[in-house]
Amino acid sequence: MTIHPTELKLTSPERLRIVWSDGQVREYTIRELREGCPCASCREKQSAEPPPATTLTVLSPAEIRPLRIASMEPAGRYAYGIDFSDGHDTGIYTLELLRELGSVASA
Repeated sequence: MTIHPTELKLTSPERLRIVWSDGQVREYTIRELREGCPCASCREKQSAEPPPATTLTVLSPAEIRPLRIASMEPAGRYAYGIDFSDGHDTGIYTLELLRELGSVASA
């Protein structure tokens, strides 16, 4: 039997809690989930050379606001798609990846 979430809950605007079918409880910051996005464009950015220290990045209005989860929907029986408040919505978070991210919390 595959381990799967039995409960997903935003415990605050910045934190997600997942209770798993084996009883493990994990907590995630929204920033951690966004930075761990597994989509191709995010993986490319994560592996790219950092820009020179003199480069200034112009942020969009969505990037200035606090980061939140706008929605989170199952993708089949193996993953979840997460839409973030910064407009990013292409990451498919497998159950295995969600088990790796976050930290174990008390029930």
